[in-house]
Amino acid sequence: MKNIRHIFFDLDNTLWDHRRNAYLTIKELFSQQKISEQYNIDFELFHDAYHEINEKLWEQIRDGEIDKEYLRKHRFYDTFLRFDVDDQDLADYFEHHFLDEILKYNELVPGAADLLDYLEAKNYKMHIISNGFQEVTERKCVLSGIADYFETITSADSVGVRKPRPEIFQHSLDLARAEKNESILIGDDWIADVKGAQRFGIDVIFFDVYNDDPQEENLKVIKHLSEVKEYL
Repeated sequence: MKNIRHIFFDLDNTLWDHRRNAYLTIKELFSQQKISEQYNIDFELFHDAYHEINEKLWEQIRDGEIDKEYLRKHRFYDTFLRFDVDDQDLADYFEHHFLDEILKYNELVPGAADLLDYLEAKNYKMHIISNGFQEVTERKCVLSGIADYFETITSADSVGVRKPRPEIFQHSLDLARAEKNESILIGDDWIADVKGAQRFGIDVIFFDVYNDDPQEENLKVIKHLSEVKEYL
């Protein structure tokens, strides 16, 4: 791919292992509040419910159906409701501490550090384009030790729209002073990253972490970040 000079990465679950870090954070809060003892709730079942609810809410944010305030009010509240615990104060405690506590855990997706070193050595210009909250996106990069790899960091809150909307892609390219034909996006979300990039008109590598195995002609698909080296 001789023309590519700019690589745009999604952050959560593409480089920064949000699933793992969230799991560890919620487990800690669960233990602190003695949820198992008080409500006889199994943590793994609780986390599975949270993951399902949270993913759905993020899809609704992506599609413009809700805002982040709604998500932050409901993701833990609705999870506790699954177990017949109707306690807004308890849910608010989890939400309030979640965003701070998760930054104690900064595990990267396997292969992320090696890939960034590889791409940096090849003189690619690298950037972040994330649908995450502005207040935590940069801190995740800094605390995980990857911030210095990136020339620009774009979060949805700073633009006012989220992937797959074309405006956020255009904003990120403008910030990077990059052209479409010299840019590629690497991300794990089929709608936000793959379809968003395709509709905007830039190349994309789909990080298929859930083994969806999409059957789309000429689509670049990887199962592990090291496979990016086959393309770049």
